[in-house]
Amino acid sequence: MIVLGLILVLIAAAAIYLVAMEPDSTYTLFGYTFEPSHLEMFLVGAATAGVLLLGLSMIGSGSRRSVLHRRKLREARVHANDRVARLEDEKRALERKLHDTDKSTDAATEPHAVPRQAPHPDDHLVAGRRSDER
Repeated sequence: MIVLGLILVLIAAAAIYLVAMEPDSTYTLFGYTFEPSHLEMFLVGAATAGVLLLGLSMIGSGSRRSVLHRRKLREARVHANDRVARLEDEKRALERKLHDTDKSTDAATEPHAVPRQAPHPDDHLVAGRRSDER
């Protein structure tokens, strides 16, 4: 949209330049010579002004749209970063809780050690080893 607006503004600027640089009311464009009347000059000027204003409004609306798009992307990024930070805090809290639970479990099981049992002849392979190969 911005590019189309720029093209329209450049076309209008070229038309204004063409009219401003000719000393008389005879205009040559692409090998054709034009000699417009006062009414034709007014209508061409009005059309040129319309094209110029249309191009400027297209540039403005395209710029506003891109600003809104960037703002939404920035807000989404901030929201995602907040969510990640919350998840990391939750993860750290769970790790601390697990670490504290492991300490209390280790302290509780050390005095009550369970004796190892002798391997039974009917034991099967578990995870690639026999239970007696530990």
